[in-house]
Amino acid sequence: MCGIVGAISNNRNIMPILITGLENLEYRGYDSAGIAYSKDNNVNIIKVTGKISNLKQKISKDVESNIGIGHTRWATHGQANSINAHPHKFKHITIVHNGIIENFIEIKEKLKEKNYQFKTDTDSEVAAALLNYYYEKFNNIEKAIKEFIKNVIGSYAICLMLDDDLENIYTIKKESPLVIGTTDNTNIIASDIRAILKYTNKYYILDDFEYAKVNAKEIIIKSKDGKIINKNLKVFTEKNIDNSKGHYNHYMLKEIMEQKETILNTILPFIEEGIDSLEKLPDLTKYQEIAIVGCGTAYHAGLVAKYLFKEIANTKCNVYIASEYRYQNNFLNKDTLTIFISQSGETADTIAALKLVKNKDCPTLGIINVKNSTMSFLVDKCLYTNVGNEIAVASTKAYTAQVALLSLLVLAQAYRNKSLSKKEVLQIIEEFKNIKTLVNDVLNKKDLYQKLAKDIYKEEDIFYIGRGLDYALAMEGALKLKEISYIHSESYAAGELKHGTISLIKKNTPVISSATNANLNAKTISNLKEVLARGANVYLITDENYKEDNINIINIPKVNIFIKSLLIVIPYQLIAYYIAVLRKTDIDKPKNLAKSVTVE
Repeated sequence: MCGIVGAISNNRNIMPILITGLENLEYRGYDSAGIAYSKDNNVNIIKVTGKISNLKQKISKDVESNIGIGHTRWATHGQANSINAHPHKFKHITIVHNGIIENFIEIKEKLKEKNYQFKTDTDSEVAAALLNYYYEKFNNIEKAIKEFIKNVIGSYAICLMLDDDLENIYTIKKESPLVIGTTDNTNIIASDIRAILKYTNKYYILDDFEYAKVNAKEIIIKSKDGKIINKNLKVFTEKNIDNSKGHYNHYMLKEIMEQKETILNTILPFIEEGIDSLEKLPDLTKYQEIAIVGCGTAYHAGLVAKYLFKEIANTKCNVYIASEYRYQNNFLNKDTLTIFISQSGETADTIAALKLVKNKDCPTLGIINVKNSTMSFLVDKCLYTNVGNEIAVASTKAYTAQVALLSLLVLAQAYRNKSLSKKEVLQIIEEFKNIKTLVNDVLNKKDLYQKLAKDIYKEEDIFYIGRGLDYALAMEGALKLKEISYIHSESYAAGELKHGTISLIKKNTPVISSATNANLNAKTISNLKEVLARGANVYLITDENYKEDNINIINIPKVNIFIKSLLIVIPYQLIAYYIAVLRKTDIDKPKNLAKSVTVE
C-alpha cells in the first residue's frame, strides 16, 4: 500500500525527482513520508507524519544530492508517526520497504539475541537490521541480499542505500511491484510507473526474487542465485495522462462526472459493429462455471456479473472475496474460468488468489485498468477497462467500467448459448451505444442528491437495502458512503432486514434503496413501508413512476437490465460525495485507506 521511489544520477540533483515521485505515489499512503539522501558521503534522513506537503516544507530548497530514496507510508506495523516512518537506517543499511515481512517477529528475536536493539514497531526496521547483519557477516552486499531472500517470508519491494557504497542503489523484489526507469545518466526506481513518467517512459519490471544494482550509468538485474538477467526494456506509450482536477474541487467528483465518457470508451470496441464486435470478447461457453474474484468495489462488480450470468445467460457463477479465496476449498478444475478484477492490477490478495489458480493450471481472465501491472502478466488473457488514471481512493469510474465490461461478457455469453435471441442482443447493443446520454441524465440530478445529502449528513447510521441486482448495488452504495464520509452504513438484502436488523431502525434513521426489478419491486416497497412504520426516513432510486407517501424518490431512465446497474450506482456515488462534502472530510484521500492495496 506504500509508495517507494529512488533515484541516482551523475549530472543532476535528484531531490526534485524524489519529491515528484512521492507526490505521484501519495495515493498509496499518506500516514507519513520520508527521504534519505547522500550529502558529503553521509546519509541524511528526513521524516514527517502526514502528507508529502509536510515533507516538502521540512526539506531545505538548498539541499542537493545525486542519490536518494523516498517513501510514503500506509501504516501496517506500528502507529503512523515519524519514528515508524521510512526510511529506516540500521548501521550501514538504509532502506525503504513496501510489503509485509511475515516472520519479522522471529527474525527480531534472533537479532536481539545478537544484541541488536530496535527503535520502531515496524517489520521494515527488522528487514534493515537483517540486511545489516548479513552485510557485516559476509562483508558483501550482494551476498547479504541473497541470504535475505532465502530467509525472509512475506512480501517486499526494497530500495537500499549502503554507507560504504553511495554510488549505487540496490533493490530487492518479491510480491510487491517494482520498476526501474532509465534515462540519460539518471536511473529511477519506483513502486509504480506513474512515479517516473515525468522523466522517462523507458523501464524494466523486476520479477519475484530478483534484485538489482542501480547506478547512474547501468542497471544490473540478477536472479536470487546471482545470475545476470537480460531484461527487455519496456516503453510506456499511453498518451494524454490527465492528473489534474480540472475545474472540480475533488478528483472523486471529476471521476464521477467522467463516467459518461469512460463507460463508452470501455465498451465501444465490443459494440461499435454490433454482433461482430461482441464476438471479439472471449468465448465462455466452453466452461461449466464462471468464478469471479476481487476485493471491495471489484468484488461488488463481480456480484452484479453473478446476477446477470445466472439470471440472463443461464450460466453458473460464483463470486469470492480474494482475501478469503486462498483459505478454502475452491474445487478448482479446467472447466471453471476464474475472472480476477482489479483497478490497479497490483491488489495483493487478488494476486495471491490468482497465483493459486495458476499453480493448478486452471484458466484465468483479468479485468484490469492499469496496463503492464503484475496481474496483467499473470492472467491467461486480459481485458482492460481503459478509464485512465483514477486518483481518488474511492473507486467510481473504474467500478462502472468493470461492470460494463462484465455485462458485455454476459451479453456475449447469452447470445452464444442462445439465452437471448440475435434481435434481443442487437436491441441491447443499440441501447449501450446511447450510454453517454443515459448516464448524463442521471448525473444532471445534482439538486436531488444535494438535498438528500443535506437531509442526512449529520446521521451516524444509515442503511441500504435492495433485492437481487439492487442488493448488489446497495452494497457498493454503502461502501462508498463509509469510505469517504466515515458514517456507519450497512447494506442488507431487503427481506433480511426484518430478521433482526430492523431493531436498529429508530426515528429519522435514513434508509436508502433502489427498486428497479418489476418482479421484486412490490416486495421491496413493502420492506420500505416496514421501516417507515418505525420512523425511518426513506429514499428510493427507481425507474418506475411511484408516488409513495413519505418516500423520497429519485427517478432514473428505464433501460435494459445490462445498463440498469450502471445508472443506479451513480446516485449512490453522488449521495456519498455530497454527504462527505458537508462533513468536510478528505474526500480524495480518506483516513486509513489507500488506493492500491499491495499488502495482504
